[in-house]
Amino acid sequence: MLKDKVAVIYGGAGSLGAGVAKAYAAAGARVFLVGRTESTLREAASGTGAEYDVLDARDEAAVEAHASSVVERAGRIDISLNLVPRGDFQGVPLTEMSLADYTRPVVQGIACQFITARAAARRMAAQGSGVILSLDSGSANGSPMLGGTAAADGAIDALIRQFAQEVGPAGVRVCGIWTAGVTDSLTAEKLAAAGATGLDEAAVQGIRGHLDNLRMTRRSPRIADIAALATFLASDAGCSITGTWVNATAGMFAS
Repeated sequence: MLKDKVAVIYGGAGSLGAGVAKAYAAAGARVFLVGRTESTLREAASGTGAEYDVLDARDEAAVEAHASSVVERAGRIDISLNLVPRGDFQGVPLTEMSLADYTRPVVQGIACQFITARAAARRMAAQGSGVILSLDSGSANGSPMLGGTAAADGAIDALIRQFAQEVGPAGVRVCGIWTAGVTDSLTAEKLAAAGATGLDEAAVQGIRGHLDNLRMTRRSPRIADIAALATFLASDAGCSITGTWVNATAGMFAS
């Protein structure tokens, strides 16, 4: 589905980035993983055939230079996917949350998404084609105890729709995926970073089970599911999809 395509995955060192890289490579794409830590990037790229580059996707100059480097090495950029963590902090009522904890995912999330989407859009518009993808939880309508996650999702939702309107005439598609949690990507470490400290494996399994029960299908999306969807959206089979968010929450949120 992605034969001879060139894909860049920002935040590619995580389990979801590795899963998408594997799917993209299996579909025929040349994949570049981007992240801040070489050891985790190397591990994510292992066995996929993906290449990797170490940089901070929140650094405008670094992202622009990297995009130019990919074009020099591979000839073009066909797919750009941003999976960079935003620093979400959850599990605390808004009345007890600090301003910094609330605004961090909003500010960091929208800045990073803008920087990477802009870099991709500039090069894709020049070549007359390309697909820019994003991913968030789909919580823009508001979810209790999730801190700034809903606000961050809402800002990114709007950014993606606006980019699609502006670069669509140049042949570039822009869309996103709502997941409301990818359960097999959840670990005690990730949950601790979001504010849920002191969790053992049984507690993590309990959170995964709770998320499953919130779905219409009683099954949360898995890494392989999202990777398959990201492959479809990046392919010519998804050529009519742009300016929107695909609801992959298994019914947790209404579209």
